Amino acid sequence: MRKIAFYLTIVSLMFLPFIAKAEGASLYLSPSAGSFFIGSTFNVSVFVNTGGEDVNAVEVNLKFDPEKIQVASPTAGKSFIEIWIAQPTYSNTRGTISFVGGVPSPGINTSAGLVSTLTFRAIAPGKTSIVILENSKVLRNDSKGTNILTSTGRGTYNLLIPPPEGPKIFSPTHPDQNKWYKNNNPTFSWEKEEKVTDFSYLLDQDSTGVPDNVSEGSHTSVSFSNLKDGIWYFHLKAKKENVWGGTSHYLVRIDTTPPAFFTPKVEPSNKTTERQPLVFFITTDALSGLSYYQIKYINITSGKKEEGTAFFVEASSPYRLPSLEIGKYLVVVRAYDKAGNFREGTVEIQILPKGLLINKKGIQFRKIFFPWWLLLLIVILILILISISLWRKHRKIKKERRSDIDRIGEGLEDYRKKIAELKRI
Repeated sequence: MRKIAFYLTIVSLMFLPFIAKAEGASLYLSPSAGSFFIGSTFNVSVFVNTGGEDVNAVEVNLKFDPEKIQVASPTAGKSFIEIWIAQPTYSNTRGTISFVGGVPSPGINTSAGLVSTLTFRAIAPGKTSIVILENSKVLRNDSKGTNILTSTGRGTYNLLIPPPEGPKIFSPTHPDQNKWYKNNNPTFSWEKEEKVTDFSYLLDQDSTGVPDNVSEGSHTSVSFSNLKDGIWYFHLKAKKENVWGGTSHYLVRIDTTPPAFFTPKVEPSNKTTERQPLVFFITTDALSGLSYYQIKYINITSGKKEEGTAFFVEASSPYRLPSLEIGKYLVVVRAYDKAGNFREGTVEIQILPKGLLINKKGIQFRKIFFPWWLLLLIVILILILISISLWRKHRKIKKERRSDIDRIGEGLEDYRKKIAELKRI
């Protein structure tokens, strides 16, 4: 047993370099997690582990949520990159960062090579991620520039509302700062400490806003109306013993716009013999995001009482309808966003008898399928045959009429001859 263990150890040591090489290179973020306050900046570094190989070029493509964080500086600190093939570029609209750099031969072999350090600013609360995309590359220092990247990392960060430095704020209309509301008329209230004489407040869309030192009075509540969609911040500070204190912030999320227009799709088709067709639906929401879908169907066959699900039921796409009778139906899908707004999409379907199916491609009767082009060709051929038949009949009738005229002409000629003979006599 000891010999076997010894040989296994020797074999594993022999193949260890090949195993290490098989792992390939990896790109990862540091820190990969953390918590940061709204309005503050934080650094995220991109590192490369070459997996024991010599590499001479790195391409990094990152994706982030521009609604939660923004790039404040694309590069900071030191890097092993000596030549920037493509200068770091970023878009705070699309939420992308990209840069390509390299080092001269023989390259670099490292388990923690700093590629670049990025500075982000937290602009909205909640969890967010920075992802290294799979189209990133780590190129081996060889004649082919072989891409040996096999692993990409991501970072997940918690963005927090900073603790109040001034009066404690609450909202009876928008009590949860992490929730979206379709009410665009918020009311804010706050506590008043002893010896506080004045308050100054400001409502804007800047998470770091600070009210001026002009008193708005001593009241402890204020309301706003008809705010546009988006994230708003209410800033408040108090004056106590003629000294203005620190600022407190309260966030409200407003979304009064329903999800985007959409039309459900039906498979196999809108006209089908399938008694339980599938309904597909998808849409988007620009602000709060989609929450869930509901669906119902109504029998709209002419002359029939409306039948179907009396209420909407929650559903996900694709949704298989229950077994339906022959007839026409209206399927209604509602898409709700996280603020409670909804958009309806509708589609009509027709359940046909077995053996007959009409769709955009043609007509199917039982197992025989007739495409529209073939049916059109058959109709054209039938019209041609009818035309030929009518033309032949016309020729025949015309020929018969000519024969009758010829016979009549011959009879008249005989008659003229007989009259002429009688006149001679």
